[in-house]
Amino acid sequence: MDSSELEDLTQHINDKISGVMKILHLRTLAKDPDKRNMLKKISQDLLSINNLLNQFEAQVNQQKEILKSLKELEKLFEEDVKQAKHLKENIPPHMPRKGPVQSSAAVLKTSQGPESNKELELSKKPSKHKDCIREMLFITTAEFENIPAYMKGRFTYDQINNVIQDINKAVVCKYKILKQSLKSMNNATRKLYQRFKDEECKETKGQYFIVDADIKEFTQMKVEKKFHVMLNMLRHCQRLREVRGGGIIRYMLQ
Repeated sequence: MDSSELEDLTQHINDKISGVMKILHLRTLAKDPDKRNMLKKISQDLLSINNLLNQFEAQVNQQKEILKSLKELEKLFEEDVKQAKHLKENIPPHMPRKGPVQSSAAVLKTSQGPESNKELELSKKPSKHKDCIREMLFITTAEFENIPAYMKGRFTYDQINNVIQDINKAVVCKYKILKQSLKSMNNATRKLYQRFKDEECKETKGQYFIVDADIKEFTQMKVEKKFHVMLNMLRHCQRLREVRGGGIIRYMLQ
């Protein structure tokens, strides 16, 4: 046995002896009534301290669970902030934005050349008719997903809503002219007004509709095969229906 092992064994024996001496001393104290009462009080205090420690440990564990939940909640908030930032930076072009509403006169000027601008300039006098002009609702993502694949082809959600935006522009321009006073119109606007009236029929009475000529007049959109494919999708989504007659196809809002 080397010296280190001998020292460890000696220390162990001394600890045992020390423990026995303490027990004997406590047994001697326990025989004294005054000391016994003091030991009982110490024992009760130790129990109280132990209970307080248990309660403190329970509170610490509870706070740890709350902290864990708060960290998880923080992660969720961070994800929401990222998604909100992404949505803000990638707003679909068809969604309405804050800003001044473009007047029908401005739309007409944009869609026509310089000479037509002079002829089609609308009167600045306030109209007596303040009725709201109905517009087509945009297609929702759920509606777009339900359009048959053969009909939808490669067209995107944004493309179909861009068409709706142009249709609404044409509807607003047309019916703002129809709601004007004839006295306030110049010759070019009066011709448009007369064409609008000639295109009306029994089925369109009290309804909002446009024709191909209105799309060409008030928007930059080309009336071609792609446009009519889009119209098929809009009919499928019950946004409009066709009314034919007199060699004219009327696209009536539903």
